[in-house]
Amino acid sequence: MAWQATLSLDWRLETGRCAARFAHQGPLRVLQTLYPEGDTIAHNVLVHPPSGLVAGDTLDIAISAGPGAHGVVTTPGAGRFYRSDGEAAAQRTRIALAAGARMEWLPQETICYSGCEAQNELAVALAPGAEMMGWDLLALGLPGSGQPFLAGRVRQRIALDGAWLDHGRIAADDAALMDGPLGLAGQRCLGTFFFAAGEPLGRARREQALDLARAQIEAAGFIHAGATAPGDRVVVLRALAPVVEPVMDLFKAVRAAWRPALWGLAANPPRTWAL
Repeated sequence: MAWQATLSLDWRLETGRCAARFAHQGPLRVLQTLYPEGDTIAHNVLVHPPSGLVAGDTLDIAISAGPGAHGVVTTPGAGRFYRSDGEAAAQRTRIALAAGARMEWLPQETICYSGCEAQNELAVALAPGAEMMGWDLLALGLPGSGQPFLAGRVRQRIALDGAWLDHGRIAADDAALMDGPLGLAGQRCLGTFFFAAGEPLGRARREQALDLARAQIEAAGFIHAGATAPGDRVVVLRALAPVVEPVMDLFKAVRAAWRPALWGLAANPPRTWAL
């Protein structure tokens, strides 16, 4: 029997406090709202108790923020797409931020087991003045456990309304994509980290974000990584590695550089990262 789960999370700035309200159906939860940085920034942990998706399972997540609200979403562990003998499993996340709102979408990686049929989608709508940082880390197989990604398909889509679309299909039997120099080059973790805005960032701010990301790439000695600005509203960092940890470490370092420079906030890590 397939699991169908939905969750909505909404932040509103009320008398100086970012209040979080949420509702769910099925096995998808938001834990207690935390305020490790003070009342104006709400931290929420998104939990999927089954911890993985199989054929026909769907997770539909809708996140919104009112004017001036700032929310941070993390997850306590990796998401998983397991082997499927039938229809695809899907995770769809929709984010809508009002003017002046900010959000950080910082989940752990998504592991795609060999033989999976997976759809992973993130759609972002930002009003003028809204900004967000978000990342997606895709791990293909479990090479450290001797379980390579030998079969299956993953459809990956990240869309920023009217500004940027990243849409791809990864098939385990596509040797040119999986191992070719113009594809994944034999790497099995693909990471995408973006800083996006509801209106043009301005050349100086875009260049600042790019310079900071590239400095962290150089400091980490990353071979398969680069930062670009595919439009005037978004800066994108892409990285490839054999496993998740170096990509996650790079993304955390870039967030720690972007937060003070772009938002004037301390580089405070979410509490779940210390677990």
